[in-house]
Amino acid sequence: MQQSRNNLKPQDIVILLKIIALGKQSWFHHTIAQELGISQSEVSQSLNRSKYAGLIDGTRKKVNKLAFKEFLMHGIAYAFPQHPGPIVRGMLTAHSAEPLNNIIHANDKYVWPYAKGQERGQAIEPLYNTVVEASLKDKELYELLTLVDAIRVGRAREKEIAKKELEKRIQNA
Repeated sequence: MQQSRNNLKPQDIVILLKIIALGKQSWFHHTIAQELGISQSEVSQSLNRSKYAGLIDGTRKKVNKLAFKEFLMHGIAYAFPQHPGPIVRGMLTAHSAEPLNNIIHANDKYVWPYAKGQERGQAIEPLYNTVVEASLKDKELYELLTLVDAIRVGRAREKEIAKKELEKRIQNA
């Protein structure tokens, strides 16, 4: 039973992506919590799970870029799969949002359900329920999340383009 406390949760990916988005900026648990709309204790628990999985270093401050990239490239679609749902109002994601919408021109749109959203498209459940609000405040985080969504729901071509772009961004963070 103890083992299940160490299993990754979707918000762990969001928190690691936020750390990547911050680049070389210093951060604290409470600032990550505030910016993501997640409790401080949940951020702490998340960082412990990520440390256990080898996705962040022992100080719980520096993302293990190689391991994290490997998980995103090969595991995210299996660990946190997603299938497009009904047409709803929302915020663009996956290949429908930047940066992929500049490369991939598709008729179908994917959105995170969001009542104040300006777009309509097939619903994609975000990795965590606060990502829309967090993405409105942080463009870099938003783009990282949309690239991850493209891996979670995209077709082969979309996934490959997203993987290359995500790999480049993580490496340069």
